[in-house]
Amino acid sequence: MSLLTAMLLISVIGLATYGMRSIPILLLADRELPPIVAVALRNVAPAVLAALVVTLIASPDESNFGVSIPEIAGLVVGGAIAWKTRNLIFTLGTGMAVFWLLLWLA
Repeated sequence: MSLLTAMLLISVIGLATYGMRSIPILLLADRELPPIVAVALRNVAPAVLAALVVTLIASPDESNFGVSIPEIAGLVVGGAIAWKTRNLIFTLGTGMAVFWLLLWLA
């Protein structure tokens, strides 16, 4: 495959992906979402974060020898912050700061 073909293919796939993501936004831009949909959308980010954490902890991969102390500390601090503040950005920032600090100290 030549460079021109590869760049053309990447561009076409990128435009198609952008189109698929923008169509619902453009179609629903002037409409109000039903309350149940708005509540469900508020829960998408915490659900994705929980899925990533569970995947990290329960990974069946042999190269993952369990969860380390910095990861556990970051999860515990992040969980406590999430429970107390209900702020996703603050939760992620604090949990990652604790994780990176303990990883740096280790």
